[in-house]
Amino acid sequence: MPKEEWGVKRVCPTTGKRFYDLNKDPIVSPYTGEVVELNLGKSRSISADSEDAETKKLKEASLDGDAEVLDDDDENVSLDDIADVASEDEDS
Repeated sequence: MPKEEWGVKRVCPTTGKRFYDLNKDPIVSPYTGEVVELNLGKSRSISADSEDAETKKLKEASLDGDAEVLDDDDENVSLDDIADVASEDEDS
């Protein structure tokens, strides 16, 4: 567990390495010596899992050879074809 005097863990924008700010103002990266600007806006994002359950299911189905392979040349797919594919997965 980090000590309070270490401050908050930050990420150097240039190198991507982590460091503690040591409660200093302005925050200076120990790797580059540059002042680190803080984005105080709501710019945080949550990264998705590498694969969710549905994606895994579709991948496994395509590996088993049960899934229908669509031509890559046919760029125009009707919505009925898409709906049929979704309903086939639900029935299984």
